[in-house]
Amino acid sequence: MLLPDYHIHTARCGHAAGRMEEYIEHALALGLKEIGFADHIPMYWLQEGDRDPELAMPECDLGGYVAEVERQRELYPDITIRLGIEVDYIPGHENQARRILERHPFDYVLGSVHYVDGWGFDNPAYIHRYETCDLDELYRRYFKLVQQAAQSRLFDIIAHPDLVKKFDFKPTCDLQGLYDETARAFAEADVCAEVNTAGLRVPAGEIYPAEGFLRACRNNGVPVTMGSDAHLPNQVGHGFDRAMELLTRVGHIKIALFNERNIFFIIP
Repeated sequence: MLLPDYHIHTARCGHAAGRMEEYIEHALALGLKEIGFADHIPMYWLQEGDRDPELAMPECDLGGYVAEVERQRELYPDITIRLGIEVDYIPGHENQARRILERHPFDYVLGSVHYVDGWGFDNPAYIHRYETCDLDELYRRYFKLVQQAAQSRLFDIIAHPDLVKKFDFKPTCDLQGLYDETARAFAEADVCAEVNTAGLRVPAGEIYPAEGFLRACRNNGVPVTMGSDAHLPNQVGHGFDRAMELLTRVGHIKIALFNERNIFFIIP
């Protein structure tokens, strides 16, 4: 299978399981030719004592994570293994993120929005807040943050770009305008959109992003990458057949690959 899986986590993040080798072995069994590990960056915007070890690796583990990916490349020469990282976009802390990223030879950087004004909206522990929030305003605020993330130029790829739908709480407003606006921001910033199949495993029950968002990306010339967001070895490559069907349906079949933060393309 030519599609890459660029969104694979490791146990270092505190909420995934399995050895790195197990993720690679599953990818090989599927026939994947290229994968990338993209574990969660340390929570750089918080003081050390305030960081949650179940949400991201501690800062002291980052060097070990990089070294482990590099070691796996030597152990598995028959599959291309890229070094990625997933970075939360936190407004006002861009320089702190940039300094960390400059220290390591990442092939690509995934940018993601998991917090809206401090609320971890995709964390089941805080799902009760949906009962009292204005969903229309939440979606507007979320997509504005995604646009800011792209415009920060910290990232090569924006991960799961409509993650806010995770628990299937839907707004009343028409989202196409926000999709179009966000796709234009991606195009202006030269970032990719991630087609992330983890949405199939949550209450939303659909791939991130929605078809309307992908059409907006196609219309604005925004390239896409692929990711399973695997937190278990058997989730690598999950739902890629459905993702390919979606991409074909919207006429968006050129997939971006990365090496040392340089982009190139394949047509699977």
